[in-house]
Amino acid sequence: MISPGELGRMREILADVAPVVGHRPWPRGRIGQMAWDMAVDKLVTGELTMLSLWADAKVVHMALLVENSAEIAVVSLACTDGSFPSVGARHPPALRFERAIRDLYGIEAVASPDKRPWLDFGFWGVKHPLGDCGGAPVSRLPYTFLPTEGENLHQIAVGPVHAGTIEPGHFRFTASGETVVRLEQRLGYVHKGVEALLIGAPLDRATQLAARASGDSTVAYALAFARAAEVALGIKIPARANWLRALMAELERIANHLGDFGAICNDASFVMMHAQCGMLRERVLRASNACFGHRLMMDCVVPGGTAVDLPKDGTENLRSLVFEIRELLPKLVELYDMTASLQDRTVKTGILTSALARQYGAGGYVGRASGRTFDARRAMQYPPYNELKFDVPVLLEGDVNARVWIRIREIEASLSLIEQILGQIPGGAFQDQVEASPSSGIREGMALVEGFRGDVLAWVKFDVSGRLSRCHLRDPSWFQWPLLEAAIEGNIVADFPLCNKSFNCSYSGHDL
Repeated sequence: MISPGELGRMREILADVAPVVGHRPWPRGRIGQMAWDMAVDKLVTGELTMLSLWADAKVVHMALLVENSAEIAVVSLACTDGSFPSVGARHPPALRFERAIRDLYGIEAVASPDKRPWLDFGFWGVKHPLGDCGGAPVSRLPYTFLPTEGENLHQIAVGPVHAGTIEPGHFRFTASGETVVRLEQRLGYVHKGVEALLIGAPLDRATQLAARASGDSTVAYALAFARAAEVALGIKIPARANWLRALMAELERIANHLGDFGAICNDASFVMMHAQCGMLRERVLRASNACFGHRLMMDCVVPGGTAVDLPKDGTENLRSLVFEIRELLPKLVELYDMTASLQDRTVKTGILTSALARQYGAGGYVGRASGRTFDARRAMQYPPYNELKFDVPVLLEGDVNARVWIRIREIEASLSLIEQILGQIPGGAFQDQVEASPSSGIREGMALVEGFRGDVLAWVKFDVSGRLSRCHLRDPSWFQWPLLEAAIEGNIVADFPLCNKSFNCSYSGHDL
C-alpha cells in the first residue's frame, strides 16, 4: 500500500508552481531551481523514481514516479541561460540523459561529472541539431574512456562491429587476468534522429516512426505513442481495440522471451535449447502474421484503435499456439533446470543488487529479478489489464538464472492472459477515425506501457494547428545498460555474453 505521505511527495514538489494546462493524464508543472533541487533530493533518498529526462527547446523536463503507484508528475525547468542544475551529479541514472540533451540541444548540465559527448560522434555536420545549431561540429577526437588504476590490468576492446547479426555497440573491458574490473560502454552508433524526424510529422507518419524505434518492441512503442496521442487529443477508442492491443502486446512478449531463453542457453554452449526455443518463437511469429498481417505486428496499433481486426480463424489459431507452447515449454524448463553444466554458468553470475535496480528504476525482467516489483500493466491499470488476472513474478537473487526464470514465469503469465483475452474480448468496431484538428491551445499527453523489456514512456505535444511539435520516447534500456556495467564486475570475461544476453538491452531504442 502507498501511504498518503508517500503520495504527498509529488504534490509537495508541485506546490506553488505554475501547472501546465492541457497536459494529460498526469500533471506537469513549471518549477524553479528550489523545487528542482527538492525533486533531486527525493530521487537521491529513493522517495521518487526518475522515469525520464529530456529537453524541449530551452526547457528540460523530468518525469517522476512514486514507486509501486500510478502517481506520476512531470516537472519542467526553464533553461534561460542554456543550462540547468545537473541531476546526474547526485543521481547517476540521469547522466546519459544529460549527455544526450547536451549533444542534441546544447543545454549544459551544470556540475555534471561527465561532460563527454554521448550521441554526437562528430559526423553530423551541425552542432546541437535540435537546438540553435550554432558553432563548429564536434571534433572527431578519440573517445576518452574512464581511467582505471592498478597492477597487472589490461584492456579488451569489443565492437562496435560484432560477429553476429546484431546492432553496433562498443564495450571496453579492463581486466585483471580473466576477472573484469570495469566495463564501460560506448553506444550511440545507431542514432537515427528519430525525435528530430517526429517534429512536425503528421500523425500517421509519426505513428510509423514511433513503432520503429526498436523493432522487437514495435507493439509496445506503438501502444505508448498511441495512448499518449489519444489522451492529448481527447480520443476515446472502441473497447475491442484495447483487447486487441493487449493480445498483440502479450504475443510480442512471448516471442521475445522465448528468443532470449534460447539465446542465453546458446551463449553457454547449450545449442539444442536455442534451437527448440527458436522453433517456438517462430511459431509465435507465424501466428502473429496469420492473425494481424505482420510477423512483428508492425503498424497494427495506431491512434484510435488498431489497424486490423482478429480474423475469424484467429481465436482457434491462437488457442492452438497456447496449447503447443504449454506442451513443450515445461520440458525445456525442466531440461534447463536439470542440466548442471548450464546451471554452473547462470547461477550466481552477473548479480545485480536490489539497491541498484531500485535506484535506477530498472524495469522488466532486469528489475524484477532483483526485487523491484514495478509493472506498468499493474501499476497504471490501463485497459484491459484492469480487468485481467495475472501474476508479476519477482525474485531477489539478481543473477542470470533469476533473469531466465522471470522470463519463464512471464511467458506462462502471458499464455494465461491470451486465454483470458480470447474468452472476454468484446465485439464491435476496432478503430475510430482520428484527426489532430486545430485547437485554441497546446495539447500534451504522456503514456507508460509495459513492453517485454520493461516500461516504455512516450510524451507528445501538439501545437495549435494540430501538428506534432515534440515527441520524446524512452526505452527501458536507458536505465538497464548502465546496470550491465555494474553486474559484470568481478565476473570472468567469458561470462560477458551470458550477462549481456540476460539483460538484452536495446541499442536502437536507446540511441534514438
